[in-house]
Amino acid sequence: MFRRISAVLPLALIATMASAADFRPAEESFLQASIRPWAEDPALVDAIKAANAERSGYDQAKIDALDAAWKAEVGAASTPTITPVLTNAASDFLRKQIEASGGTMIEAFITHNKGLNVAVSSPTSDMWQGDEDKFAQVFPKGKDGAFFSEVELDESTQTYEGQISITITDPASGEAIGTLTVGVNAESLM
Repeated sequence: MFRRISAVLPLALIATMASAADFRPAEESFLQASIRPWAEDPALVDAIKAANAERSGYDQAKIDALDAAWKAEVGAASTPTITPVLTNAASDFLRKQIEASGGTMIEAFITHNKGLNVAVSSPTSDMWQGDEDKFAQVFPKGKDGAFFSEVELDESTQTYEGQISITITDPASGEAIGTLTVGVNAESLM
């Protein structure tokens, strides 16, 4: 019995790794067809521009304090840091995109120019994305910035997911103003 299970396990891992490798072309296609068309919607651009203006004086200590407050509020009854980011027009827009995807998109969130969340479809585990590849590998590249995460099993949903992150630019100036990250159900694109 042990040998049979151990022989099946490597085959399952190989199949999963092959599916993850095959996911990239589907992910890139999905980005162009289903994410880019709404990535510069005024609801998102306006929210990011307002956050950039409001938070322009934030230093790293302020960013760290907000991130710590957010993390402490995840799952709590009182969420004064999370609530304004979860209940704004841009968050409503993101939730509509998630719903319209029919299960292909799991989550979406936007950040401002230093990587703090501006709007989220659902609460993220932290507020500051600026120290993660989804921001650091995207924002500095401007309009062409894109990052595709590894496909991983999400324990909470038991689905294989990848994240697509892109730079959001001001349509008027072309200036990079923030980022958009979309969690995608990899199985739905295969």
